Amino acid sequence: MGKISILPAAIALLFFASTARSLVCDITKYGAGGGPSSDITQALVSAWKEACAATEASKVLVPAGTHVLREVVLEGPCKSSIEVQVDGTLQAPADPAQMKTDGWVVFRGVDLLTLSGSGTFDGQGKTAWTKNDCNLKTDCVTLPINIRFDSVTNGMVKDITSLDSKQFHVNVLNCKNLTFQHVTITAPGDSPNTDGIHIGRSTGINIIDTGIKTGDDCISIGDGSEQMTITGVTCGPGHGISVGSLGKYPNEQPVTGLHVKNCTITGTMNGLRIKTWPASPAGTASDMHFEDITLDNVGNPVIIDQQYCPWNQCKSKAPSQIKISNVSFSRIRGTSSTQAAVTLACSSQLPCTEVEISDIDIAYHGPEGPATSVCSNVKPTISGKQNPAICASAAASPTASPVSQ
Repeated sequence: MGKISILPAAIALLFFASTARSLVCDITKYGAGGGPSSDITQALVSAWKEACAATEASKVLVPAGTHVLREVVLEGPCKSSIEVQVDGTLQAPADPAQMKTDGWVVFRGVDLLTLSGSGTFDGQGKTAWTKNDCNLKTDCVTLPINIRFDSVTNGMVKDITSLDSKQFHVNVLNCKNLTFQHVTITAPGDSPNTDGIHIGRSTGINIIDTGIKTGDDCISIGDGSEQMTITGVTCGPGHGISVGSLGKYPNEQPVTGLHVKNCTITGTMNGLRIKTWPASPAGTASDMHFEDITLDNVGNPVIIDQQYCPWNQCKSKAPSQIKISNVSFSRIRGTSSTQAAVTLACSSQLPCTEVEISDIDIAYHGPEGPATSVCSNVKPTISGKQNPAICASAAASPTASPVSQ
């Protein structure tokens, strides 16, 4: 396992650029009112256009206060580095019918972007959650994501808060070298499909010292994601830190290079999870490492689930064609809310390979007895403390059926 680089050169460049900014575009200078119901959409777009066109480093400032913001796309390329500092509370329309796309605030095609400030992106998702019917049908209504980063490179997101998103809080797509630091993400534990940060088809994504409380995966990693570092994250409530689900769609790209370290997971439905659909197209997920994780009352603390099928949406029970390899779980400690503390349920057609389990100490205090492990189609390398005993009954349990969503 290589050394994790937390502050790549691009982030250092952003830091120095932020100290040298000479143009500040305050939205109040572009017609934004100061009242609690003032709509700042046009003012923000105008401020962005001027800052983006500047040849020197620039900043768009959203001052303290509560501001109404409709859907907006802040698009590059810009001529120099650009920062958006949000110190107020931005409120999305509460009624999802007033929003026509899948993104509320979208940053697209920007290099050297910083999103900062003490402010909050309030998605006002409560009404929208009642309209989420994805557990009933596959062609469900697509609700807006709070913040989208599409094709952003060499960026930094720091200190902001995402609150009550209608769908995912943050979506990262086709990005390169983007770091999230000291970000706060909050939604009720029963809010549907509110993944904290979802990463897809991106390289060099870092999530550092971030707190996520939500109703779905705290962090979810989709296909085509490479070289990701997640460290110092607190997760819960939610569904844990997940790779996948993978294999639902054709032509998915490989997932490789994930390091999750020094994180705390509390009261979640799942802990550290890799999930793939049965009957999937061919694909791979490799070089994924989880270490120094603290668990507090976590369901399914360690789980590879290659039979992932939420809400009985699977049309076939054929094995998953996603090949999982080079995976390690090290120094995972704490308590489980389910008796099966470690579940390694790999594909019967493409068994997991190069799986390492070391220094696991997970306690379960339920009426069924102590914590157990469930293993199928995997022969892990085991070392250090093993509580529970890992794959001790694998020979007697050729098929495992984890239940997770």
